Amino acid sequence: MDWIQAVFLALIQGLTEFLPVSSSAHLILPSQVLGWQDQGIAFDVAVHLGTLMAVMFYFRTDVSSITRGSFQAVVQQKSNAAFLMGLAVVVGTIPAVIMGGLFHDFISEELRSAWIIACTTMVFGLLLWASDNYGRRVLQQHEMTLKFALIIGCAQAIALIPGTSRSGITITAALFLGFDRTSSARFSMLLSIPLILAAGLLETFTLLKADGPVQWDMILLGTLVSGISAYLCIHYFLQLLDRIGMLPFVLYRLLLGTFLILFISLG
Repeated sequence: MDWIQAVFLALIQGLTEFLPVSSSAHLILPSQVLGWQDQGIAFDVAVHLGTLMAVMFYFRTDVSSITRGSFQAVVQQKSNAAFLMGLAVVVGTIPAVIMGGLFHDFISEELRSAWIIACTTMVFGLLLWASDNYGRRVLQQHEMTLKFALIIGCAQAIALIPGTSRSGITITAALFLGFDRTSSARFSMLLSIPLILAAGLLETFTLLKADGPVQWDMILLGTLVSGISAYLCIHYFLQLLDRIGMLPFVLYRLLLGTFLILFISLG
């Protein structure tokens, strides 16, 4: 892997991890469209670490509040708003963990083709459009309940299929449930923290068992580029979301899906 490839892939990870366009699809596509070799487990760990640091730093106030609130709830044996938000994140994570454990190998071996990515990109893009147009958009983040979190978590489990977009499907579910755009996006990002952490740890264990040299310079570059780009992406996405809505991302997904279908058909 050279530095151009490393920067390109790290930018893809950083810019698409939290946008409703599917980071996994964009990381798979270069190997199929451009003929690049797989970036390897070590680089995957690096870019996941970068995006994890970005989202935790951006939401450091929320993470700190949830941590303090959870500690207080245990000590005082009394629930509070921060503890309930942390519990909602945990509940919302469980379905994806279960589904990932049961179907990880099947998904990795059978569901990573360009055809599937094209279909899921377009279908779930249209669902995102429908949720943005027909959702009530009146509920705010503090109104998140465990029931809502579980429903959003079940939607998140579907994102194990490449092209679905973890961010896209969780925002779609939240919008259908009646949450406003910003609250939907913020909860989706909070929900990403335990999953990115789990994915990073799993890939790290795999890396420790692997043989062969490690390109530490590319790993450091990938971590920095993915982290900085992810932080900027989160910031501007949340700033602009209420003004631009979901339509630009829906159109992008439809164009991407169409391009893939043409590429497959003509290839």
